[in-house]
Amino acid sequence: MRIVVKIGTSTLAHDTGRLNIRRVRSLVSVLSDLKNSGEEIILVSSGAIGMGAGKLSLPGRPADIPTKQAAAAVGQCELMYVYDKLFGEYHHTVAQILLTADDFEDPVKHGNFLNTLRRLLELGALPIINENDTVATAELGIGDNDTLSALVAVGADADLLVLMSDIDGLYTADPHKDGEAKLIPVVESVDDGIMSLGEGSSSSLGTGGMRTKLNAAKLVTAHGTDMIICNGASPELLYDICDGKQVGTRFKGA
Repeated sequence: MRIVVKIGTSTLAHDTGRLNIRRVRSLVSVLSDLKNSGEEIILVSSGAIGMGAGKLSLPGRPADIPTKQAAAAVGQCELMYVYDKLFGEYHHTVAQILLTADDFEDPVKHGNFLNTLRRLLELGALPIINENDTVATAELGIGDNDTLSALVAVGADADLLVLMSDIDGLYTADPHKDGEAKLIPVVESVDDGIMSLGEGSSSSLGTGGMRTKLNAAKLVTAHGTDMIICNGASPELLYDICDGKQVGTRFKGA
């Protein structure tokens, strides 16, 4: 399968913004093993701004655009250094691709991106994609990596998109507030009732939330691609997903 895996800031980093080393090592190990087994892996990784904020000793995620861009410039270096080092231990070559909204809206730029992505996969590299937060702004950028990963999955004709977050999947209500909330294992159609279950982000470092994940599900399932939301605290769940076991919430492609 060709699988796009999106990892969120809340999964990659501690609340301090510093890297969660044990979890990232586990993630890299699992992705490397899946790649060894023949799966094609594309990683969409958040974390640049959050890690940059931690490295710059900021009190939290910056609110103003210049500081966000500065934090992204610092954090992206550290993020790719870690990925390059850890994947290299398993003899896998990584490639960084930083994108903006224009890379999807401009047909020429979008074509160039897809050509590069396909060639990297043919060469056996593992593409690691993030929004180019150093130059993108809230007004001009994609805005969140749930949306970015969905756009990448559609463009790459992926078989599956996996969003690894700080929650087990989609619930009937916010499980942080409602003890009676139930996990929804399968969603056949992303209709208005499903969209109404979207909530805001529970992380002070990230930008996404359930609403952005549901928007991503709507986009990829319309393209015929399945999407799964699962808990990124256990990267080993990717093994179960590839084995066809029920994990988190699966949104069925149309």
